[in-house]
Amino acid sequence: MEVELAKHYGFCFGVKRAIDIAQNSRDASTIGPLIHNNEEIQRLKKDYNVETLNELKDTENIKKAIIRTHGIPKEDLKFLKKKNIDIVDATCPFVTKPQQICEKMSEEGYDIVIFGDKNHPEVKGVKSYAKKNVFVVLSADELKDKFLSHKIAVVSQTTRKADEFIQVASYLIKNYKEVRVFNTICNATFDNQDAAKELAKKSDIMMVVGGKNSSNTKQLHNISKEFCKDSYLIESENELEKEWFINKKKCGVTAGASTPDWIIEKIIGKIKEI
Repeated sequence: MEVELAKHYGFCFGVKRAIDIAQNSRDASTIGPLIHNNEEIQRLKKDYNVETLNELKDTENIKKAIIRTHGIPKEDLKFLKKKNIDIVDATCPFVTKPQQICEKMSEEGYDIVIFGDKNHPEVKGVKSYAKKNVFVVLSADELKDKFLSHKIAVVSQTTRKADEFIQVASYLIKNYKEVRVFNTICNATFDNQDAAKELAKKSDIMMVVGGKNSSNTKQLHNISKEFCKDSYLIESENELEKEWFINKKKCGVTAGASTPDWIIEKIIGKIKEI
């Protein structure tokens, strides 16, 4: 069986940067998971003593705090700055951008629309920078019962599908007088999604490697399933099932932006064994 990697896959700039920061900040604690990949988080803990804190109250006895790749709410950052803690900001610059846009546009009197998952840490952080009305939606339909002013600024969670963002922006443009559209979807997201689509079209089976709590990895899985029904989202080689590969001639492999090469290599090695 032939195994082919997507043209674009795996670690994005923001994740590479965050891991470099964590590795250079030994004996530190991240505020929330640094990235959405449990295997890599365990490696950082084992090799660099980088712990993960899920609650701000757990920061009482730490000396160094790393801000996660997805960022944290503005009020949480203020809380940390009041404490005697060395703060290392690993927020992805592509996430910082929509934070800045929301803050600036709010100050100028715009209502803010965020296209994204309201429960995702990135979106929670971005939302916290809006000073006025802010609405988080996953589709244009969710805007129909919202009462917005006629000055609107719209941004996107960095890992969403571009086509769906365009639908939200188009609805606003058709129904409101002044709409400022800021395309804050990361270029790495575009590249990985396009590459997954092209590979899925010519594969009998697709392996999407990454954290099951990772938004961009789930998007890659959804795209792969559109063009290759036998597409699987896995975090490690231990999840592979021999039965998946019966009568398959070509296996495509892609990976989310938080997936390190060492995990991908182990999975490809196991596939070749099978």
